[in-house]
Amino acid sequence: MGAGRPRRRGGPTEPGGWFLHDEPELHLADDVLVPDIAGWRRERMPEMPDVPFFTLAPDWVCEVLSPATARYDRGGKLSAYRRAGVGQIWIIDPPAQTLEIFAAADGLQLTVFSGDARVRAAPFEAIELDLARLWIRR
Repeated sequence: MGAGRPRRRGGPTEPGGWFLHDEPELHLADDVLVPDIAGWRRERMPEMPDVPFFTLAPDWVCEVLSPATARYDRGGKLSAYRRAGVGQIWIIDPPAQTLEIFAAADGLQLTVFSGDARVRAAPFEAIELDLARLWIRR
């Protein structure tokens, strides 16, 4: 490569072409939601805005269930994400040691991974996730 600007990794066509944010406040139509983690593809949001809340629906969200939030995360939030057009929803249930993946467009559960599985799952197929690293061993 010649002189000039350095090549930036993680562009829209490479793995890593995402902005991830923990506990962002989302204002999606009439719904105000705070997922545990949300991600936007850089092709849809080229720069991370400095704003108090986001109005652009994320491409992916991840909810980590707790006894206090499980019913809402699986019910009202899942429906709201579907209405807003979030592409993929992951629900992690630490006591059950499961990762559930939903396509928000139709609300259908695509698959469930559990225990010590090694996973390549949409929309992050480019990386392998070792579920065993998520669970607290007693």
